[in-house]
Amino acid sequence: MAGTLKGDGTEEFKGLRITSLDDDSDQEEEQREQDIAMDDDDEEEEDEEARNSVILGFLKKPKKARSLLRHFFPSKAGGVPAWLDPENLPSGRSCFCDICGEPLQFVLQVYAPEEKESAFHRTLFVFMCTSMVCLRRDQHEQWKCQRDKPSRSVKVFRCQLPRDNPFYSSEPPKKDSTDDPLKAGAALCSWCGTWKGSKRCTGCRKALYCSEKHWVKHSRSGHEHDCQRLRIQLGDSSSANSESTSTVILKVASNHLWPEYKIIQEPESSYDTEMPDDNVGTNSLISSNRMDDGLMSIADNFTGDGDRKSWASFHVRIALAPEQILRYCRSPGATPLWPVSSGRPSTADIPKCSYCSGPMCFEFQIMPQLLFYFNVKNDVDSLDWATIAVYTCEASCDASVVYKEEFAWVQLS
Repeated sequence: MAGTLKGDGTEEFKGLRITSLDDDSDQEEEQREQDIAMDDDDEEEEDEEARNSVILGFLKKPKKARSLLRHFFPSKAGGVPAWLDPENLPSGRSCFCDICGEPLQFVLQVYAPEEKESAFHRTLFVFMCTSMVCLRRDQHEQWKCQRDKPSRSVKVFRCQLPRDNPFYSSEPPKKDSTDDPLKAGAALCSWCGTWKGSKRCTGCRKALYCSEKHWVKHSRSGHEHDCQRLRIQLGDSSSANSESTSTVILKVASNHLWPEYKIIQEPESSYDTEMPDDNVGTNSLISSNRMDDGLMSIADNFTGDGDRKSWASFHVRIALAPEQILRYCRSPGATPLWPVSSGRPSTADIPKCSYCSGPMCFEFQIMPQLLFYFNVKNDVDSLDWATIAVYTCEASCDASVVYKEEFAWVQLS
C-alpha cells in the first residue's frame, strides 16, 4: 500500500518478496504441529526490517466518488470492484461460493504494482460469501489445499498489466479526476454491479445479470414491474451492453453491498509506542472506545490459555492504531500477525502457485475491524473472523489467465 511513487505518479509498494515456502502434501498432524512450532520460533526471530516495513490500511470516505473508478487505480473496500482489466473478468465457478453457490460479494482491493514490466499495474481483489455457515466450512476446507481442490467461500484474484495496455494511458491520471479510461469494459450485473452480466432480462432487454439468482432477486425487489425505467446506467446509446467512454458511477439495484471506502495507508513505524490513547485515531469514522470494546469482547470466545496469550499480544500490537483494517508487508521475513495460536497454517499448508508451481508468499491480511465499517451485526449468524491472510505468487507470474486465483487463509475467532 504506502510506498514510493513511480515516475508516472502511480503508487508503488515497498517491500521485497518473502523467502520461499516449503510444500509437502503428505504432512501428518504431528508433523504439522512441529512445523507450526518451528514457525513460532521464526516469528520470534522476525526480521526487524520486516516489522518496520508493515503498512497499515485505514478507511476513509472519498471526497469524490470518481476517485475510486478503475482508471485511478484505487485501493478500496466495499461497494463494487474497480476491475483492473475491465473486459476479461473472472467467470464460471470463480464468481460463486463453492459451498452454497451464491455469487460472491466484493470485500476490498489493493493496488500493489511491482518492479517488473508485466506488473506495472497490479491489483489484488478479495471476495467472499456473506454466509457465516459457509465461512465456517471454508475454514475446514482450506486444510485440504495440498491434497484436494478445496471448496472456498473466500477468494482472491490477482490481475496485472504492463504500462502499455489497451485500457489505460501510459501517462498518470489527472489529479482533478476528470479524465476517462481509454476503453470501455464489460457490462456488469444490474443487481450486484460486480460480475459480468451474461443473462439478459426478458422484459426490458436491457438489465443484465451474472446469475439467475440475481435475476430473481432483482425481480422480487420490483424490477419486473418497472423494466422500462431502469435505474442502472448500462452505457451509451449505441450499445446498451457497454460502459460509456464518458464514465459514470454505476448505480446497482442491490442495497446489500457493503459501504464503500477509500483505503489510505500509513507505515506502522509512524505510530509512536508511547502515543497516548486519546491521540489514537483522531480522524476516525468510529470511536476508538467502541473499536477497543469490540475487539476485547472477542476474547470472551477463547477458552485456551494459548489463544488468550496470542490475543493479548495481538491486541498490544494493534492498540496504537486500533482502526487498521489491513496490514500489508511483502518484505523478506514478513508473516501475518496471528490473533490466536490455534488455526494457523504451517509453511507446508500454504500451496504452490496454481499457474507456475512456484512458492507463494504472505502479502497482506484483513483485520476483524473491517466488520465495524461494514455494519455487520454482532450475532452468531453474522460474518466474523480473527484475520484473513492473503498469500500470492512470489514471482507474480505471467500466466495467460487474466485474473489468477491466489490463496486466502481464514482464521476464525
